[in-house]
Amino acid sequence: MTTQHIEETLSALPRRYPGPGGGAAIVRDGQVLARHSWGFANAETRRPFTPATLFRMCSITKQFACALLLDAFPDPTVLDRDVAARLPNLTEAPPGMLHLAHNQSGLRDYWAVAMLHGAPVESVFGDVEAEKVIRGTRSLHFRPGTAYSYVNQNFRLISDIVQDRLGRSFAELLQERIFDRHGMRRALLAADTRAMPDGTTGYEGSEATGYRAAENNIFWTGDAGLGASLDDMIAWEQAIDAQRDDPEGFYNRMSAPAAFADGAPARYGFGLARSMPFGRAATGHGGALRGWRSHRLHIASARLSVVVMFNHMSDAQGAALELATAALGEAGPPAPAHGESRLPGIWFEPETGLAVPIDEAANRLRMRYAYPPEMLDRTSAETAGRDATRLKLDGRDDTLTMARPQENRVTTLQRRTPGEGRHDVAGRYRCDELDAELTVINAGGSLYGGFSGMLGIGRMERLQPLAEDLWLLPCLRALDHSPPGHWTLAFARDENGVVIQTRVGCWLARDLSYRRLPD
Repeated sequence: MTTQHIEETLSALPRRYPGPGGGAAIVRDGQVLARHSWGFANAETRRPFTPATLFRMCSITKQFACALLLDAFPDPTVLDRDVAARLPNLTEAPPGMLHLAHNQSGLRDYWAVAMLHGAPVESVFGDVEAEKVIRGTRSLHFRPGTAYSYVNQNFRLISDIVQDRLGRSFAELLQERIFDRHGMRRALLAADTRAMPDGTTGYEGSEATGYRAAENNIFWTGDAGLGASLDDMIAWEQAIDAQRDDPEGFYNRMSAPAAFADGAPARYGFGLARSMPFGRAATGHGGALRGWRSHRLHIASARLSVVVMFNHMSDAQGAALELATAALGEAGPPAPAHGESRLPGIWFEPETGLAVPIDEAANRLRMRYAYPPEMLDRTSAETAGRDATRLKLDGRDDTLTMARPQENRVTTLQRRTPGEGRHDVAGRYRCDELDAELTVINAGGSLYGGFSGMLGIGRMERLQPLAEDLWLLPCLRALDHSPPGHWTLAFARDENGVVIQTRVGCWLARDLSYRRLPD
């Protein structure tokens, strides 16, 4: 594509993805093909958003933690015992260091579990709270190495273990062994999410509702603590290109093929997601917190990198793909197919105890399993999805096969008849594993539920009925940007029809049992 077309695409981002400010860049063959910033890093103080503006990169940090890990410990498995030592209450075989780096640990995400411990919305979550939740782990939701699940504390554990082994802070090690080495002059570990050192602010809201400064109180390390400017990220992409022909180059090691224990290829490794946009192998990652969105994408075969930063809630991944499309001269994605689908309805996954509602949305199917909901293409009346998730009716309308290759899982969903549900599920429930409780109250004819535990008393939320003894407890505001979304409450009864327990879970933390307490 012409330079003019690329510049036009880049210049259109503020209109297509509106918000207070942002920046984006395209790097090709090690050179800056285009770079643009706009708007304000702080709308209240009128501080402009420039290529030097410090930005909260969030989960893009994970690959930097892994770069440091490999630099300090070329064989990460020498740290396996260190991982086990930090999970003293685990009652089964612990994950190893590579399981952490590849998101194959089987741990439940600690920011999700914190909500079950009663953490108030947007409350402070620092080293003390993190250690309590991690050390309290007693079980896994799958055997390490067999599947994939996104887990933030995998990378906190990596950074904590590396700094303890080397006797220096994670921040110092990043500065010396990563930032300075690769020309990232302004980059730093910005662990405190309450504010950035230069005053850059993230914003919630939209042009329709107005914008307000987002409130965050998490303290991050290797999971999401990177602060970097657009120019810093350009330097990172240029360093990646400079080592492209070295088999032992840092990024070549990080982006090498990863696998599950059964030999199946993994789509995540060393803090990098693998994908195939335009039929080309790509690596990259997104970052998100309330008020912050970022995405970086690298296509090695084209020597192309794209970086997008928004200090608002727009779709940074979509913007990055638009820029890559323009730079490669590729056609845009095909329009979604029209036609009837037999898949919408209420589904339940017995393996995990999770509800899977599916409905129609903009000529596609919206599946509420992970958060945010996945948008799936309709490929026929009985099938949907393409790459990341594939759904297929098994000859009947009540059984659906769900394949999720990125998780190394094929599972069966059962259709449930929609219904209001019975209110006799109200009561107190206890999870012995977490030493935490769920309270369900009938408040004037509507059911509300809330969690409590060692981190406090969580807010009450109105339960949403799906089917008989199947409810959702909303959790759309939590500690992190990507909250559980909705907790599934799957109640069980004894032979007399009396409710005795409930299975509680979400996409980040599955299958926890709560027994009903006597009234």
